[in-house]
Amino acid sequence: METTDAFAGLECVDCGAAVGAAESHRCPDCGGSLDPTYDYGAIEIDHETLADRPFDSQWRYAELLPFPRESAVTTAEGATPLVDCPDLADELGVERVLIKDDGRNPTGSSTDRGASVAVTAAAEHGASDVALPSTGNGGQAAAAYAARAGLGAHAYLPSRSGFTNKAMVNVHGGDMNVVGGRFGDAVGAFAEGRDEHDDWYSLRSFDTPYRHEGAKTLFYEIAEQLEWSVPDAICYPTGDGVGLVGLAKAATEVRKLGLTDDLPALYAAQASGCAPIVEALDEGRDEHEPVEHPDTICGELEVPAPAGSQRVLEAIRETDGGGVATDDPDILEAAVRVAQSTGLELIPSAAAAASGAWELAERGEFDGDETVVIVNTGSGNKEADVLRSHLMGQGV
Repeated sequence: METTDAFAGLECVDCGAAVGAAESHRCPDCGGSLDPTYDYGAIEIDHETLADRPFDSQWRYAELLPFPRESAVTTAEGATPLVDCPDLADELGVERVLIKDDGRNPTGSSTDRGASVAVTAAAEHGASDVALPSTGNGGQAAAAYAARAGLGAHAYLPSRSGFTNKAMVNVHGGDMNVVGGRFGDAVGAFAEGRDEHDDWYSLRSFDTPYRHEGAKTLFYEIAEQLEWSVPDAICYPTGDGVGLVGLAKAATEVRKLGLTDDLPALYAAQASGCAPIVEALDEGRDEHEPVEHPDTICGELEVPAPAGSQRVLEAIRETDGGGVATDDPDILEAAVRVAQSTGLELIPSAAAAASGAWELAERGEFDGDETVVIVNTGSGNKEADVLRSHLMGQGV
């Protein structure tokens, strides 16, 4: 494998065992989840070095990733805008609100970041096929990056996934399997598929150590776009939790490297019809309890048993963040309000972060002088029909 100089290998988050980079997935000792580790003392990077580089993709931060830019499977993902939204700041009663518009990634979602790094790992490991269960966006991204790498892709999606996601898996040449109606059905079918094809390289969240490693580049960009100041709060729409875990790791890394001084408070935004992370926070638990009957129109958030819940909860608590769940009508209304006041198009699932920010403001969570970042994880065009239906229900 060709790796970056500082990449030290993998570490089991459960038992702490050090694992060589050649290990692709679970800890060989206990079966726990793995996390990439680095020799931070070997990383020479500062504000000036980064300022001299073109802001062209997430791979401009290659020193903080496992693989060098030269070997990356990339379609120039990342480098998305951070848009100032003064009208929203007035509504929330804070100093500043910005939307990190990650819907402008190549396949229209934040999952491109993790797919790029994870498919690079698959190619470096000599895989011929990648596979994953997905709520939708991850399957589309995996198919796209697998196609670029010349690998086969097998995506397991619930029937409730958006039409665009399902169509584009096929367009990219992937093997698209629609299974049952819920994400749990897709997870079960994926497991059966891997039992029959043990050579498939898993891209399932927290099964591969590399999807959350790509997700962390979003925070590098936010910090740099704010001239290395740290926002007071980041509201992130949370399903499986890959994004939040990545944000927390990145925030810790750049502080350790002296690029920033503080950590942002991370808030998991979920739909009330499927909010296992928020419920665990409210009840003081260290792990989720599965949602028995998940029911939300926000398909990307309908993950009743997030595989990485312990790591998500730890990330939230270590940053003095929190969780917030809002109802579907409020989430859809937030997407419309953002579109009509800023011109930005949020996928409904990502609008949970906007709706959550309003809820936090109403609870008195903010003092008034904060900088709040809302992350849009997907393009509104992916589910424009859902947003339009909401408007028609209001008689618009």
